[in-house]
Amino acid sequence: MEVASTAELESAEGVRVVRLRLPARPEYIALARLALTGLAEARTVEADVLADLKLALTEAVSNSVRHAYGEDGGHVDVRYELHADRITIEIVDDGAGFDPDETPGFDGDELSEGGLGIAIIRTVADALEIDSRPGVRGSRLRFVKNI
Repeated sequence: MEVASTAELESAEGVRVVRLRLPARPEYIALARLALTGLAEARTVEADVLADLKLALTEAVSNSVRHAYGEDGGHVDVRYELHADRITIEIVDDGAGFDPDETPGFDGDELSEGGLGIAIIRTVADALEIDSRPGVRGSRLRFVKNI
């Protein structure tokens, strides 16, 4: 499997950017989390904020891995931007779209999986953008956390 990354870039404003292209497989979710941990070391990020970011990132990448592609697989692109006051994370796939307004429901006494990851990200993030629609290829999820 190919794992591609772009070396860290720093703009004139001091923004650090890291890009990863990962195979859409569960074992690569940890790599996305490790990249975030490493990037967060470049700024002072409180442990609870980093834990929230890891949770939101895990949910977003997991959604792409689980739902975007069939058995043939695909890839997930993750872009991290570290600013002086915030971290922005964008996850993009070229898989099947989804309804970002789907809310978690109950199947009997059990909470269904649908929409729960997005609900968690909405709770953790200070800002969230989702570009996706059922039946349309590709999804983009971008969230911001102030640090």
